[in-house]
Amino acid sequence: MTVTTSEPVKVCFPALGTTATLLVTDPNALAAARAVLDEELAAVAAACSRFRPDSELSRANAVAGSTVRIGAVFAEALEVALRAAEFTDGAVDPTVGASVVALGYDRTFTALRPQDVGSVRPVRPAADWRAVQWDGESRLLRVPQGTALDLGATAKAWVADRAARRAAATLGCGVLVNLGGDVATGGQAPPGGWRIAIADDHAEPAPAGPTVSITGGGLATSGTTARTWRRGGRVLHHIVDPATGDLPTAVWRTVSVAAGTCTDANTASTAAIVLGERAVSWLRGTGLPARLVTVDGTVVHLGGWSDDGTGGDR
Repeated sequence: MTVTTSEPVKVCFPALGTTATLLVTDPNALAAARAVLDEELAAVAAACSRFRPDSELSRANAVAGSTVRIGAVFAEALEVALRAAEFTDGAVDPTVGASVVALGYDRTFTALRPQDVGSVRPVRPAADWRAVQWDGESRLLRVPQGTALDLGATAKAWVADRAARRAAATLGCGVLVNLGGDVATGGQAPPGGWRIAIADDHAEPAPAGPTVSITGGGLATSGTTARTWRRGGRVLHHIVDPATGDLPTAVWRTVSVAAGTCTDANTASTAAIVLGERAVSWLRGTGLPARLVTVDGTVVHLGGWSDDGTGGDR
């Protein structure tokens, strides 16, 4: 997913194992907005990274079965993940950590060897998010014994929302943050809105695709084709079905959703990949605009989304 506009200024840089793109409507605010984004990215990495042994998430997983008090950033990220699990009836579940590792995603994506011929470890269903014991008032967390949290399904979109809102409020201009296809906006959009090109993966340069315009909220694309690796003769990706601990049935290649926040958009797009054939009816129930692409390239529009930008539903 790429953002195209002739007015705002932008900067791109690596972050969270993907590419971060920051746009602002005031050229003089770019450096300050970048500082806000850098600070938010550092905070979420320190709280939520699976790949840092000193992160709060890693420390909580290491003492699964015991109760620990966690910091404010991790607490908010955890609550976002638990709300996503409730909203999707468990299709997006933060207790998939062990399943993701079993499939070979046990290091940062840039450190993975995509053609590794090693075997896949036995997979098992997620522990179920309801088994996580969490007291938001005291910030006391107990991860069930034998369970590992992974907030990867929500944390990237959530930090994009945080950074866009904070930068816009601080600097008084329009801000867009794109973290590998998770797009969040804050402040006043440029004339005509933020123009966003939708692609079938997150590769750079992105293949040509439809362009949509948003004036606020967020937009996210989840897919199964860009972040892949090979284990035991299988091509694997990072989206796990919590019900099995394995990859979901291959129905959708990508799903793009627009919502009031990037977090909500990404939660819905990820859930749709997991739900497979049930995704269309579930998304219709949410009322969110969505674009789904099947593995053979067939496109389905829902909730008023149209590739010509004029709306429509089919």
